[in-house]
This record gives sequence, C-alpha cells and structure tokens, in this order.
Amino acid sequence: MKFKSINVLFIAFAVLMTSCSKNIVANKSESNETYKNIEFKMVKVKEPSIPNNMVNIKDFGATSGGYVLNTKAFADAIDAVSKKGGGKVIIPPGIWLTGPIILKSNIELHAETGALIKFSTNKDLYPIIETSFEGLNTWRCISPIYGKNIENVAITGNGVWDGSGEVWRLVKKSKLTESQWKKLIASGGVLNDKKDSWYPSQQYLNASKNADQNIRLDLKTKEDFEAIRDFLRPVMVSIQNSKRVLLDGPVFQNSPAWCIHPLMIEDLIVRNVTVRNPWFSQNGDGLDVESCKNVLVENSSFDVGDDAICIKSGKDKDGRDRGIPCENIIVRNNIVYHGHGGVTVGSEMSGGVKNLHVSNCTFMGTDVGLRFKSNRGRGGIVENIFISDIFMTDIPSQAISFDLYYGGKSIAETLAEGGNQISTKMVPVNEETPQFKNISIKNITISGAYQAVFLQGLPEMNLQNIEISNLIGKADKGFSIIDANGIKLSNIKLDIKDSNVFDIYNGKNMSFNNIEFNSTSPKAVTINGAACENIELVSSPTSDYSKKTTIGETVPKGAVKL
Repeated sequence: MKFKSINVLFIAFAVLMTSCSKNIVANKSESNETYKNIEFKMVKVKEPSIPNNMVNIKDFGATSGGYVLNTKAFADAIDAVSKKGGGKVIIPPGIWLTGPIILKSNIELHAETGALIKFSTNKDLYPIIETSFEGLNTWRCISPIYGKNIENVAITGNGVWDGSGEVWRLVKKSKLTESQWKKLIASGGVLNDKKDSWYPSQQYLNASKNADQNIRLDLKTKEDFEAIRDFLRPVMVSIQNSKRVLLDGPVFQNSPAWCIHPLMIEDLIVRNVTVRNPWFSQNGDGLDVESCKNVLVENSSFDVGDDAICIKSGKDKDGRDRGIPCENIIVRNNIVYHGHGGVTVGSEMSGGVKNLHVSNCTFMGTDVGLRFKSNRGRGGIVENIFISDIFMTDIPSQAISFDLYYGGKSIAETLAEGGNQISTKMVPVNEETPQFKNISIKNITISGAYQAVFLQGLPEMNLQNIEISNLIGKADKGFSIIDANGIKLSNIKLDIKDSNVFDIYNGKNMSFNNIEFNSTSPKAVTINGAACENIELVSSPTSDYSKKTTIGETVPKGAVKL
C-alpha cells in the first residue's frame, strides 16, 4: 500500500507538472502569435519587471466615498513601496477622490474591480509644467496621472479612472440636444459671442481667441501661461521619456484633453484597456502614441470624441528637432465604436513614422476609418505601413483617407466647408515637406461610407507606392486619387451610388487590376490633369470595360473620360 500511495503521489505530481508545462507552452504560443506574420523585423516588446511587494492605499489613510481628498494617501503608498525597491499599490473597491498621481519607477497601480478613482475638479491642484502637447513644446497643467524619466511602470486591474474632463473642456452647441445645452449653461461657465460654444470660464474663452488650435504660440514664460492656466487642460495619462510601460485591464474615461499619451517610450504595451470619452469632447483622443519604439496595442476598445488610436512624432520644427520617430508598432484586435478616426497617423508626424502593423480591427461609426493626415510645414516621413483585415460599418465620411492638406479641422467641418480643396500650386521641397510612401492596405470590408477611398498628396510630393487590395466596399462615392504616384489597386469590388466611381487628378504610374463596380456610366472613370501618365486599367470581365487600356505620356490636358 505504501508503494501504491507513493506511485499515486508521483503520478499526481507528474500530471501537475505536465499541466503546468502545457500552460507555459500555451502562453509562449500565444505570445508568438502576436508577432507572427509581421512584415518588418519586430522584437518582442518587454514587459515591466515589478518587485513582489504590496501595499494598500487604505493603510495610508485613504477614505472612500468620493468626498475626502486622497492625494497624500496615494503619494505615501507609492513612496512606501518605492523605498522597498518597488511593488504593487492596491486600490480596493470604492470611490477614491484624488489630485494628480505622480508615478515612480518599479511601481504597479492595481485598481481592483469596483474601484473608481475620480480626479478632483479643483484646478488649483494641477500646477503648470513644461511638457509637450499636440506635438509642440509648451506649458500645460500637470496630468492627473503623470510620470517622467521612469521605468518598469504598470497600471492594471479592472478599475475605472475618471479624469473629470467636464470642468476642463469647451462644448459646442451643435453636439448637444436642446435639453443638454440648457443644463450645461445652467451649470455655470460662459458663452462665446455667437452663443454656439460653452466655455468653463471667461479666462478660458479669452485665452482661446489667440490660440493656434489649443496652443498659445505667442506666450513664452511660465508667468505668461500662469495667467491662462484654466485654458491649459492636460492629457489624462502622461508618461514621458520612459521604458517598459504596461497598461492592462483598466477603464480610462472622461479626460480633460487626450486620454492616454505615451511620449518617447521604449517598450510600451496597451492591452485589454477600455477608453471612453463623451462623443462631444473636444480633442478627446483615445490613445496618442508619440515618438515611441517597440509598441503593442491589442484587445482594447475605444469610444471617444476625437481620433481613437493615433500614431504621432511631434509637430513642425519642435518635432523635427526632437527627431524621434514612432516605430515598430503592432495594433491588433481592437474595436472603435466612435471617434474622428479609427486608426490615425498624423497630423503631428514631423519626426517620422515607420514600421506600423495594423490588423483585425473593427470601426463602427467612426468619422473616418483609416486616417492619414499632414500638411506643408510638418516634414517627416511615413513609410512601411502594413494594414490588413479591417472591418468598417456606417462611416459618415471616408473609409480610407490620406489628406496632406489637413488644416486642423474635423472631417465633418472639412466636408461642411466644401470638402478637401485641390491645390495645383507647387512649392519647393525641403525639410518641411511631409512624405507618405510604401503603404499596403489589404483585406478591407466597408459596409456603408460616404466615400470608399480618398487619396490626396501634394503636387511637389506625391503620395508614393500605396497598394490597396482585396477591398469589398459599399459607399456613396468611390475613389478620389489626387497627386499620387505608384498607386496599385487590385481585387476591388465596389457598390457605389455615384455614377463616377474613380476620379483621378495628376496620377502617375498607376495600375488597376480586377476592379468590379456597378456603374455602367461612360464617365465612371475620369482622369484629369496634365501630370497624368502611365495609368493602366485592367478591368474585370463583369465591368463595363473588357480590354486593357493604357494611357501614356500623350494624355491631353483636361479631362480624359474612358
């Protein structure tokens, strides 16, 4: 019996070890799946290493309920575990009111399910600091969650982090119902002269009149900015110049400006995160990854008031002087419910963007689906972008948009003012000229959009080498292609309301293969502009064209209709 018992124990131990080995193998396999079929050399993103120490904010006097300010309790808990070399700070279920939380190295903030961290509406708790916002060096109020020059940092758990953005943001009347607008006015604040926008204070309204979008370029000193501090609304989560940062599990919502802003981070992971902002929130971006290297964004959802997942690298001279591109990025398995763009590159991309993989994402009702934007003056190169398996529904403007005349306005505002304007003026190419090239977009499903694809480069710097393949689309309008070189379209099936499916202006070295569309109009493809040359149309048997048509350098000025 003793021998049998030993055998039973040995077998049980062996089974346990086998089971553990399988879990390890499964986890390794799952990890490898993340990096499978990436089109560029991508190292595995490093996770933070957090020491096995633990404290609870309640042990430092934190009081739940949402009425007692717990800023000191958070700071003391972080200091205590930091003195031990780092560890986990537990935030238990409850409502925890606090001012800014300053992160340190080797710290994990773990908000348990049922925890709501509510940041104070008292703006005096948020001193102004030198920072970067919208790609420019400036002064802003410190972020509710802030860290700089740190490493091994994590925010985990399923708790909710609320930035109290309602006291910071302006609100446009057109984005509210009549009853919501009346309630907002009754809460305080001031209206502009046109009575179509609400501002939190007169100081905010006055400061905004001289702003370039959200930055006051005319102010230089800290004292200058102190005088308009109510206007200097911060991003909610700001982590800068750091290494090995992990956001896994939390809900981030109601941010004063952008929600999550990792800036100059090496090894960044954002997964299983929910980002929520009111749809009317001005500059209420979800995630702005700026000048970061080795990034993974996966299994997250976004419902926000501006662009959802944004890739950036600084703006104009400030971005070029920084000279740090955003590179080696994987964005996969994400859902966007609302936003100005599902996945966006730019418009602040002056340091460049390269090696970006986006796959298996769903956009539902975003203003634009895939959005690339820039402007003269930016500079920077966007290249080696690979996008696949994107599913879009109910897109009110363009499902795929490249706009190098972006003027800082939403796509709705742009369309309301007459759409994107075509400029034939060519200016000299220099360091301020943005470039977008070597971009692959494939396996795209568009179920309802105002326009399927809009591609607009610059006369002096065309969009270069963009391939779109395996696209199934249903939209009001088809393709607009302007100032582009090396566009390749293949395996496209379009259900378009407009009789003009392809509108090409100054396109060069383009090929269309196996294109199906429902229009039989003789004007279904319009080619215009003296710079058009070498455009090859290879139509499918089901379309209105049954032979290969090549337009060479002899294309006449003016419209050529096939």
